[in-house]
Amino acid sequence: MRALSRDTTPAGALIGACAPDATGIVHLGLGNFHRAHAAVFTAEALAVEGGDWGIAGFANASDRVAGPMRAQDHRYSILELSGEGTRAGVVDVHRRVGVVAADPGAFVASLVEPGHRILTLTVSEVGYSRSPRTGALDVDHADVRADLDAPQSPRTAVGLVARGLTLRAETGEPFTVLSCDNLQSAGRATRQVVTEFLQSSGATGDVLDFVANRVSFPNAMVDRIVPGTTPQTSDEVAALLGVVDRAPVRAEKFSMWVLEDDFAAGRPAWDRAGAIMSDEVEAYELVKLRLLNGSHSLIAYLGGLDGQPTIPDAWSQDFVRDAVLAGIRDDYLPSIRLPRGFDSAPYVEQLTHRWGNTALGDRTARVGSDGSTKLLQRIPDAALHALADGRVPHMLALTTAAWIAAVSAPPGFDAGPVAAEMNEPARERLAQATRGARTAREHARRVLTGGFLPDALVAHESFAGRVEELVDTIVHHGARAAAREATAASAARTETR
Repeated sequence: MRALSRDTTPAGALIGACAPDATGIVHLGLGNFHRAHAAVFTAEALAVEGGDWGIAGFANASDRVAGPMRAQDHRYSILELSGEGTRAGVVDVHRRVGVVAADPGAFVASLVEPGHRILTLTVSEVGYSRSPRTGALDVDHADVRADLDAPQSPRTAVGLVARGLTLRAETGEPFTVLSCDNLQSAGRATRQVVTEFLQSSGATGDVLDFVANRVSFPNAMVDRIVPGTTPQTSDEVAALLGVVDRAPVRAEKFSMWVLEDDFAAGRPAWDRAGAIMSDEVEAYELVKLRLLNGSHSLIAYLGGLDGQPTIPDAWSQDFVRDAVLAGIRDDYLPSIRLPRGFDSAPYVEQLTHRWGNTALGDRTARVGSDGSTKLLQRIPDAALHALADGRVPHMLALTTAAWIAAVSAPPGFDAGPVAAEMNEPARERLAQATRGARTAREHARRVLTGGFLPDALVAHESFAGRVEELVDTIVHHGARAAAREATAASAARTETR
């Protein structure tokens, strides 16, 4: 069977339109999410309104995706999986690809090219190098410190962006930096860490003025579940398209993008491709970060502790569903000012179908990975809102407790093989913080006071104590018992102690 290329793409298989040779967008983080989300919106925008919006894409560290894309004329397929069936289409909007680790200078130079007007980012929450306690740039992190000491040869995402903007300031050409990651107030958060990096690395006033006045950082909310590619994905694409794709992407049918229309140098017609332009992006962000992402974390940690390998497997368990829906009802929805005209009931109903998508088969371990960073966006503000209202956020305490038990197992506790597969960048720090703890409660307390959650939240004994209790229950009676107890307590609307 022939390999995917420009010449072998089947008629009618293209999603949207091909990009022209000219590139107007630089992207950092050439993973599955970008290729199934912003790249697809760009292809569909080009189909309704042209423009020089080809993408120069850069992977962070590996040639695993970039190499096959080069060999396939930069094309790849999207395998869309839903209860309605499976279909495949081909995306053709990337015009060059590279790997930052192999040639960071090429990425920095791309930010200076006059034709490039937008940088999009999918570097995950970890990639913004933010302090878990303050949300500011983590200047104590070794990699950030190294970049601050040598800002002309950076390696972190923030350092690379700052270097590119420093050089672009010499021309004064306007530019947009667009975060496509799950961050609350993503645009403002990105501007903050980039500006703090520039200030801490001794940037000139001219550079700081350029970034402040000529570079926009629009907020955005991104939403599409894109699980990892499996060894069978290429076979499924081959059966549907008749060609072999070595860089396919699996994705759900649902896709949503809400953008603040603040682009300093223009943008593709993403609005005509289905993106929502709104002045309430932050409200949409909270809906997604809390109702979807926060609940997704709870499903993953409870499911992982229960040995459920996929999110649909976990969601099929009554104790998981009851806990998640209680969290949405009692802890998350009361903390959100919903966007104008937004009805949460059908949105939550839609979420239940997305989590139960057995065709997608999203892995529990994937969703549970990077919890030490992800939970900072999903737990503290909602929990503090409940506490200020005189309520113990039982389900948010359960999410925290289940995360602790899954990725930092207390003494004598085996979290199981699914939890062991979760990629937790803070495992070593968690081990150091909890070394010598003798009981589950002491173990939990050391995590809580170890800088993994904001001090303002941990200072509430009603929350910290509840997390300790639930970790203890998980260790001695199991995740099911802890979930049922927390769900019952949440229903009783326990007052803050």
